[in-house]
Amino acid sequence: MRIFLAGASGAIGRRLVPALVAQGHEVVGLTRRASAQVEAMGATAVVGDVYDAAGLAEVVRAARPDVVVHQLTDLGAGDRAANARVRTAGTRNLVDAALAAGVRRIVAQSIAWAYEPGAAPAAEDTPLDLGAGPERLGTVEGIVSLEAAVAELPEWVVLRYGTLYGPGTWYERGALMARLAQDGKLPATADVSSFVHVDDAASAAVAALSWPTGAVNVCDDEPAAGHDWVPVFCDAVGAPGPELVVGERAGWARGADNGRARKLGWEAGMSWRDGFARV
Repeated sequence: MRIFLAGASGAIGRRLVPALVAQGHEVVGLTRRASAQVEAMGATAVVGDVYDAAGLAEVVRAARPDVVVHQLTDLGAGDRAANARVRTAGTRNLVDAALAAGVRRIVAQSIAWAYEPGAAPAAEDTPLDLGAGPERLGTVEGIVSLEAAVAELPEWVVLRYGTLYGPGTWYERGALMARLAQDGKLPATADVSSFVHVDDAASAAVAALSWPTGAVNVCDDEPAAGHDWVPVFCDAVGAPGPELVVGERAGWARGADNGRARKLGWEAGMSWRDGFARV
């Protein structure tokens, strides 16, 4: 297949390009600036701006893709508002470009911690948390906008990734969460998270090329409270032991159920317990 990959130079994109090429796909990778790295991995790199609707439409039309894969983020500076803009305006432009080019299928990155509060890890039919407080609501609304736009194509898969860790993410040595841990600003709370290594996230994106339409939680098998995972992460990045905070978890911090992904034949290659040792 011919695949247009938006976000080819990102943490997942850098793993996804060689995986797609190895399967015989022709990959056109969208980047913000010229990228010899993307070309070296076997893709055709094209420079474009997702906020330039007309320019993006032309780039997608010229690529003639069978599938668009959306792995766009804007997290380098830790700016959640900028990332929400990618999910809203950037996704809108990418979907419009795909529709104008006659693309039938899209695979898009979403998140697995936008669900409403509940007692158990959330499955895909759990409503998203549109009743969230102000600090969280912008993130949830960005996801709602992204997923609604993606669903305009005839065939679509939304990959609701757990918290990404590994090279190129916030969860590696020297990155944002490691710096917080070093500064004693990453307490171990009761909040539950589901994690996925970037290698496993990329493998799910490859598999999703043939998955049925719908949303899929992509995370490992072990949702974990901060009481469990934060000390392991701190040790992995050489940070001091965290402050232990006793109390109830936030209602939405419930983790995610990956049962649908496993039924589709995907499974995580590693759990956070093993994966943190590699950061």
